[in-house]
Amino acid sequence: MRIIPAIDIMNGKCVRLTKGDYATEKIYNINPLEVAKEFEANGMLYLHLVDLDGARAKQIINYKVLNDITTKTKLIVDFGGGLKSTEDLKIAFGNGASQITGGSIAVTNPQLFIEWIQTYGPNKIILGADCNNRMIATQGWLENTELDVVDFIKDYQAKGVDYVISTDINKDGMLQGSANELYTEILSKLNIKLIASGGVSNIADLEKLKAIGCEGAIVGKAIYEKKISLKELSTLC
Repeated sequence: MRIIPAIDIMNGKCVRLTKGDYATEKIYNINPLEVAKEFEANGMLYLHLVDLDGARAKQIINYKVLNDITTKTKLIVDFGGGLKSTEDLKIAFGNGASQITGGSIAVTNPQLFIEWIQTYGPNKIILGADCNNRMIATQGWLENTELDVVDFIKDYQAKGVDYVISTDINKDGMLQGSANELYTEILSKLNIKLIASGGVSNIADLEKLKAIGCEGAIVGKAIYEKKISLKELSTLC
């Protein structure tokens, strides 16, 4: 299972939110590149980079931070937040993203999202399937839909999706464990590369996700709050 540390960017700074609530912003470092270099120095290979400003603005904002990280480290970066047009996608890939994550766009403009999969291939496009009480949430988690998360993923698997990042919003930033029952259900019904996100608080949580069969696990707040050390994570990479 891949270990994928996360950097969320707001106003150019490395921050974390709780349950996606922008009012809970906590700044951990004013220099995301510095954080990325520390991850790389401790053996991390991957990075989950989220443009929170972009998610709120509905267009890519922090592409310069993405470029800084991809040109000054060797981290393999998946990038999400505010990708609503093909131009946004070109900017993300042009600034070094290896993969992009599309969540809201997959709900609001499925035809365009499918075009991205067909144009760039399923290895480049990750489906963001973030949910609140099983219902898909969009627009930086500010809006809820009536789409069940498992049905949503199943529908897109049939349309060519291979990678999925799924966050149970109620788990995000709470440091109380991941949505293991949901992930078990998803993987029992669908043959996808599932990346777990939200709630990881210790190494035991990661071991559970690996046992479930997750392809990757995103770790954010647990690192910043020093619940898991980078040295511990390095043993899993």
